[in-house]
Amino acid sequence: MQRYLISFDDGAMNLSEEELATVAEASHAVVREAKKAGVWVFGGGILSQQASIVAVEGSVSAGPYPEIKAVLGGFAIVEVAAREEALQWAAKIASSCRCAQEVREIIFDPDS
Repeated sequence: MQRYLISFDDGAMNLSEEELATVAEASHAVVREAKKAGVWVFGGGILSQQASIVAVEGSVSAGPYPEIKAVLGGFAIVEVAAREEALQWAAKIASSCRCAQEVREIIFDPDS
């Protein structure tokens, strides 16, 4: 089994207050379906906020770096047999959230 990160950029979900409740229920339905299918690992939305950058020596500064144009807005991690299955889950998430999703395979690390 392989793990995939399915994510979208902050600001990709430009929704009205009325749409937000409908989208939330639709996305929660996909999460319930993924859990029932046994592929859901973890996921969630990320608050819009300025990130903190922790350097290698431990110092903390405001971020993200100015050259970064897109910031992560939400994500899901699924564990599936093949990339095609991850793409199918990404399509369900994209439909429910009304925004495009990026799909990336997570490198397997037996020590994690």
